[in-house]
Amino acid sequence: MIKKQVSTGFILGLIANAIGLFLAATLLGRGDDVMTVIRAAQTEGFLGKLISLGAILNLIVFFIFIKKKQDYKARGVLLATILVAILTFVIKL
Repeated sequence: MIKKQVSTGFILGLIANAIGLFLAATLLGRGDDVMTVIRAAQTEGFLGKLISLGAILNLIVFFIFIKKKQDYKARGVLLATILVAILTFVIKL
């Protein structure tokens, strides 16, 4: 039961990060296609920053779970955020 809740939180954290990445690319892309913005970010070296901006939505999901007393799902969101932070660190190298 606990593993299922942590897994659900982890998946929701990754989905929230993907939606946040999409929103950040849309807002910062000035009308360009999302994939074009992501490729340009990779070429110009700020893809890690764009992914980090996408992780802001994880805060909202995390605090919703905390407020609803669903601590194990919040733990999964936290694990997803840590994974994104490690991924961002690897991209910066």
